[in-house]
Amino acid sequence: MAVIKKSKPRRKVCVIGLDGVPHSMLTELARSGVMSTVARLIDIGHLHRMKASLPEISAVSWTNFMTGTNPGSHGIFGFTDFKPGTYDLRLPNFLDLKAETIWDKLASRGLKSIVINQPSTYPARRINGVMVSGFVAIDLSRSVFPQSYFNALEQMGYQIDVDSTKVADNPSTLWQEISKTMASHQKALNYFWEQDWDYFEFVVTCTDRLHHFLWSAYEDRNHPYHQAFLDFYQQIDRIIAKIINTFKKMNESEENIFLLSDHGFTGIVQEVYLNAWLEKNGYLSFTTAEPRSLNDISSKTVAFALDPSRIYLHLKKKFPRGRLDKSDKKELKQEIAEKLLQLEYDGRKVIRQVFKAEEIYDGKYAARGPDLVVVPEPGFDLKGSIKKKEIFGRSSLQGMHTWDDAFFWAMEDHGPDLAIENIATIILKKLK
Repeated sequence: MAVIKKSKPRRKVCVIGLDGVPHSMLTELARSGVMSTVARLIDIGHLHRMKASLPEISAVSWTNFMTGTNPGSHGIFGFTDFKPGTYDLRLPNFLDLKAETIWDKLASRGLKSIVINQPSTYPARRINGVMVSGFVAIDLSRSVFPQSYFNALEQMGYQIDVDSTKVADNPSTLWQEISKTMASHQKALNYFWEQDWDYFEFVVTCTDRLHHFLWSAYEDRNHPYHQAFLDFYQQIDRIIAKIINTFKKMNESEENIFLLSDHGFTGIVQEVYLNAWLEKNGYLSFTTAEPRSLNDISSKTVAFALDPSRIYLHLKKKFPRGRLDKSDKKELKQEIAEKLLQLEYDGRKVIRQVFKAEEIYDGKYAARGPDLVVVPEPGFDLKGSIKKKEIFGRSSLQGMHTWDDAFFWAMEDHGPDLAIENIATIILKKLK
């Protein structure tokens, strides 16, 4: 008689994303008892300090995460990019992605994924499972795959994101916006959890919005919203606990749960306008005193910046009025980097590091990206505005992204030098 081997039950993986939550803050909130679930996870597993993408923005960092590659391979270098051969800017979207995602690879194995509120996945595209796009999604009807789930999301009042424009005009609306967004996302979490899946991902992005607008409420114990800030993180902790508990009730192990952020955060001392610095140092000039766009760049320009910290050399063939040959690149990049590293504000060092493209990008699309990426010291928020005349200034925003203070939690220790593009491989191994 033939012996029939029982197949092992198919394991599941659950990923919880907390956009913009720094390792340092998470550790403090766990230690102080605000996030007791996270404290328990730290006790039984490993909370890694992790490097985000370069630049350290969600559009790039989450794309590094979902593809396990860097911009040179996946083609997304920022929230904006140039239309080829012009100075015109466009907003890259999910359809521009040049690399396979985690859930693409899982689909090739016949595994189903449910992905809720993953940034940089708009418009939603076909996956084996369900995709609900996160910011910068514009239209809910184009943020859902399959489309058959649109009505369910609309009926639950699903709100993709906090209305940042509304909050910027009227900061008192922030908590209301966070409450509405979080409530609808939890409804979606509960709804889709009951579906069939092998990989489930749920990302919280209200964390990032709160930090941008009210970071001082975390740092200042006397701030009128300090307790509200802590209460919000207790809510996040309860959501994490609920996900873990329901996952374990499915006879799944905490070894198959992962938590991560896409970058860190800190308070702003000053915003730093790179194009103003480039102009004052003779690298950038415009054809008009009040430039409206990069189309007003003059042929004398040798370098200019895009948000938040990408510096492009004005190369022939790459840009219409480019004046530099490729042979000019090495010396000019070194010169700009050295000068930037000398920049100070009230005696404080402003720039921590300047990376050359070849140090951080590899892949067939690397040449499309910037020539330099600048990393500031904490507190100095780099900007690519062309309208600012002074190098330093402030806006209403209180918090800024940081590069090497993201976090990744797993039961296993994955070493001290972890980058967000390493996480996809760790997850995929769990579903072999």
